[in-house]
Amino acid sequence: MIEDYTQQQVDRLVAAIGRQGVQHDVMTRIAEFGQEETKLGTVEGKYNKMSFKIRGILRDMKGERTVGIIDEDPERGIVKIAKPLGVIGALVPCTNPCVTPFLKTMWAIKSRNSIVFCPHPRSKATNSLVCGIIREVLKGHGAPEDLVLCIEEPTVELSKELMARCDTVVATGGGAMVRAAYSSGTPSFGVGVGNAVVIVDETADLEEYADDLAKSQQNDNSTGCSTENAIILKDDIYTEMLGLLVERGGYVVEGGDKEKLAATLWKDGALNRDIVGQSASRIARMAGIDMEGPCRFLLVPETDTGSSCRFATEKLSPVLTVYRYREFRDAIKMLNSIQSHCGSGHSCGIHSRDEERIAAVAAQSRTSRVMVRQSTGLANAGSWSNGMPVTATLGCGSWGGNSISENVNHRFFYNVTWVSYKTEERVVPDEELFSDAPAENLA
Repeated sequence: MIEDYTQQQVDRLVAAIGRQGVQHDVMTRIAEFGQEETKLGTVEGKYNKMSFKIRGILRDMKGERTVGIIDEDPERGIVKIAKPLGVIGALVPCTNPCVTPFLKTMWAIKSRNSIVFCPHPRSKATNSLVCGIIREVLKGHGAPEDLVLCIEEPTVELSKELMARCDTVVATGGGAMVRAAYSSGTPSFGVGVGNAVVIVDETADLEEYADDLAKSQQNDNSTGCSTENAIILKDDIYTEMLGLLVERGGYVVEGGDKEKLAATLWKDGALNRDIVGQSASRIARMAGIDMEGPCRFLLVPETDTGSSCRFATEKLSPVLTVYRYREFRDAIKMLNSIQSHCGSGHSCGIHSRDEERIAAVAAQSRTSRVMVRQSTGLANAGSWSNGMPVTATLGCGSWGGNSISENVNHRFFYNVTWVSYKTEERVVPDEELFSDAPAENLA
């Protein structure tokens, strides 16, 4: 429907959607509605996500070519031409229903696609509200409203039908949803399970990280998949760091209270959906934990990193598991052990001034993202102070069962035609081709 639009036309349309999306009254209305419908996270968290991420992807797309010739290499005789994918089928999670439709729509239209949303049933009305706002923008700018459609009464059958009929599936959500997308027979890209683990050594700025970690835990009640789920602290700083986190609203859960908390967080072997995106104080009350005054996040000391340890898995709530290590090689082993059964490929972090240790984590972890001296919860999906593409969809590579290991962005939303011109012949001699395997070494 907009296949013939120029780069200028799509850029204006995308900017118009973004401008509408960051209006204070619009963000307030959507955030309040989304929190009321889903009962997940906070109004402030949803508002802040919209405010930053919409602006962030506009920054990333500013000046980027997605129409016609996008690259030329005269020396190689190559010209690259961008073309639309077609109809995008977008699956949207209930943990992030306010901003995700904005981002995916802006990516889709930037490359002249249309998009159909299938939300989680728990957030279907929020999805309809956001899509309605976007459709009004399209109408007001003379573009077809039906570039953006949503399934208002989502079912498993309808989501399967959408995935079978669209040209490409973009799946953001739980593991079952992503697996369904990959098995739909339609080209798909999606995300893996989050479970960010961060190593903190004795060279770190503990005060600074404690501030960031407290903000991350409280951001939308930790519904983001990048929120730190575990930290691994050097013995020497364990007590000090724990104290700093308590000063910032953390509450240490031990002994019988830890057993109560575990029984509340997990039911019948699975994460209890009633605790997802809830405040730490509410979760503590649900668990019957007596504490003086409110708390902002729960801290759970742990030693077990194996698959049988529930606190080593993703919790989607302001509950942070705390480990300690003696030697740095032990910290990396603990990180890999935790993520071998939950969070493989997603992300990890390190707070250190030792470049050799940073390099060791980057080399030895099975992960797509390593945040250095940054909160994973505030930095994985892009920020004003790093170069990560702003997104709400984080690929986890083959480690996490995904086809991509990048932050999904507008570059995933178009096909590329390679036009090749004949160039001067350049035959590379065998001496150069096989220089890494000298003949005298052959058997």
